Order: sequence, then structure tokens, then C-alpha cells
Amino acid sequence: MILQWNELASIKRELAERDWFPGTSGNLSIKVQDDPLQCLVTVSGKDKYKETLEDFVLVNEDGQPLTDEGKPSAETVIHLEVYKKTDAGCSLHVHTLDNNLISDLYFEQGFITFKGVELIKAFGIWEEDGQLTIPIVENYADLPTLGKAISHVIEPDTKAVLIRNHGITVWGRNAFEAKRHLEACEFLFSYQMKLLHAKAANLKEVIKNGSY
Repeated sequence: MILQWNELASIKRELAERDWFPGTSGNLSIKVQDDPLQCLVTVSGKDKYKETLEDFVLVNEDGQPLTDEGKPSAETVIHLEVYKKTDAGCSLHVHTLDNNLISDLYFEQGFITFKGVELIKAFGIWEEDGQLTIPIVENYADLPTLGKAISHVIEPDTKAVLIRNHGITVWGRNAFEAKRHLEACEFLFSYQMKLLHAKAANLKEVIKNGSY
């Protein structure tokens, strides 16, 4: 378990440096064993920009703590659904401005798709006409309901799910892969927001000049 603890602490440190934990938001987990399922998850309500010996708590498949580091994140249920539905070894959930905006802008269609953008290769998509689709679910206040909503949209090739105005959950077979997927998603969201802004500015200029 020490190895997994150190891996998760390293990721938390890197994501904190990117300022991806505003207002104590976000939570991280890493699987410790499969049968029975156990994982380390961030302790609820802690300042993730600081490092302590009580940053993570070991929980079982029902989200019950097995050690006394503190109360598990309220969103532990999301991570557990990911582990039960996929081969994930690590799951990361963060709130950023870009992923919240994207989740709201594309909520009505239920997903956002990227194609022709180099960073989808981070998900192992190498085909010339390949595409990455990230589903978007409603932000249910009832967390078990939210966990089930995420579980229902996970397909074999799904590696991330957006929650409307509530950030993104990504995962990978190990900590390195999960972090790679998260970094790629955040790049893609930032790219899309800037692209939409540029298109809107161009349309405004066209209308202003009367060339439409």
C-alpha cells in the first residue's frame, strides 16, 4: 500500500501545482487490491494544496474506511463505480473552469466529441479518422444516483465522464495513464473553448463588416 500511497501523493502534488483543486474541490483514488476491492481515496474537506500523513484513507468496496486517517471523500462512490465497471487502477476527479464550461455548453447533446486533434492520441487513438467521445451526465445531488449515472454511460472505450458543472472524472489502468488522460482532457477542453471564442469573434467581425 505504501507504493500506491506514494503514487497518489505524487499525482496530488502535480495537480495542485496546476491549481486544479480550488476550494478543497476534487478527489483522487488508487486501487490497492481487486478482491475484495480496496482503494485509497482522498480524505473529505482537506486542503489538497498541502501534504500530510492523513491525505488518504483506505476504503472497501462499499466506501467504508478501513483505517483511521479520516472521513473518505463524499464522492468516493464515483471512484468505486469506475473500479467496478472498468479495469481502472487509478481514478481522478477535478473541477476546472474549462471542464465546467464544456460540460454546460454540451450538456443537452449529452457528450462532446474531438477528432482531428493530436492529443486524442493520449487515449491510444491513432487512426486518421479516429475520434474521442466524452459523455456528460447530470449533476445529481444524491451521490449514489450520480455514481450510477456515470456507470451507465461507461462503454469499453470510455476513459472519462463529465458531470454538468461539476468537473470531470477520468481513469486509467495505472496512475501514470490516469494522469495522462486527465492532462489530455484539460488540453482538449481549453482548445475547444478558445476555438469557440475565436469563431464567435470572427462571426462578430463578419457581421460588423456586413460581409455575410
